[in-house]
Amino acid sequence: MLNRPDHSGGGKIFPFAAIACAIATVSIVGVGLSLTITLIAVRLGEQGYSARAIGFNTAAAGISTLLSAGFIPRLARRIGVRPLLVAALLLCVACLAGMAATGDYWTWLALRAIFGIGLTVLFVLSEYWINAVAPPHRRGSILGFYAASVALGFAAGPLILTTLGTAGPSGFLVAIALFAAAGVPIILGSGAAPELKAASSVSVLGFMLIAPVATLAGLLHGAIETASMGLLPVYALRSGLTAEMGAAFVTLFALGNVAFQFPVGYVADHMERGKLLMLIALISILGALALGLSVAGGGVAFGALLLVWGGIVGSLYAVALGYLGSRYAGADLAGANAAFVMLYSIGMLSGPPIMGLGMDAFGPRGFFFTIAVLLALYFGVVAARLGRRPAR
Repeated sequence: MLNRPDHSGGGKIFPFAAIACAIATVSIVGVGLSLTITLIAVRLGEQGYSARAIGFNTAAAGISTLLSAGFIPRLARRIGVRPLLVAALLLCVACLAGMAATGDYWTWLALRAIFGIGLTVLFVLSEYWINAVAPPHRRGSILGFYAASVALGFAAGPLILTTLGTAGPSGFLVAIALFAAAGVPIILGSGAAPELKAASSVSVLGFMLIAPVATLAGLLHGAIETASMGLLPVYALRSGLTAEMGAAFVTLFALGNVAFQFPVGYVADHMERGKLLMLIALISILGALALGLSVAGGGVAFGALLLVWGGIVGSLYAVALGYLGSRYAGADLAGANAAFVMLYSIGMLSGPPIMGLGMDAFGPRGFFFTIAVLLALYFGVVAARLGRRPAR
């Protein structure tokens, strides 16, 4: 049903095992995915491909997400959540095996497009699983833990690669092992996996219109996160700093993303999530403006501000997921989750070029100023939307 109110969840047994299984699955996948992205980028760079060609190869998975996410709730209803998750893992393993067997650019691109379909299934259904079984009064904290776990998984992949090296098939073999291991929590927690027995009353695309507070937060988060990871080093270089300082900026942004998920998740359990999203947007606007007006080489003060800003703006994802979970259930929640992931992917694809244009037009500070403008537009949408309905 649509727009169901949150309840306290009192008296119900906390579904620790079910939530742990879902989070473990997607966290392990995150390690394997980040390892694979880094490995292929390095291998293509060693083959002499341009940054544009490497970026296009990486974008293949994002395009697949846009094309496939809308069909996932229907497939899960026909096949079942657990069997579809297992099938997606097997598809990813097969694609990784194909990548290990060849070094051809176009073969990798095709395999990554198929790989992206499997990844989309894993993220849409895992997030639906967590949202569906999380007690309403703990949903914010649980989704915060989920977001932090995925972020740590993404950070771990490249670290593993520094030990393995990029030559030979070892990197792909470890990724295959990780995706295979991700199936274990699914099997162990299969009895608690939610099922979809009815069709959603709203199309996936329809959720983009009726739930813009959450879905646009996904788009904005994808845009800011991807652009920050890719363009903060460019910001540093154009500000007269070293490449190492640019890498440090990315690390600070990522660390903030991990550290702030827990406190913001706690706040989400004690505050109306729509209002919290508006507050996050407002603080993020002020932070982006402060960073844009600061001196990049300002030492500890700039680094601390970047760390805090990265944590606040990075909490958009988990809070928006909780917003969906507090309002939709069953097939509607699965459809809303699919729409959320689609918008996130659009943000990933569009964010870097938009922020890049801002830097080209206004210099290095244009990076933060462009983000501030996007956040201000989102703030306006949320304020208008919340002003038309009573708080829930």
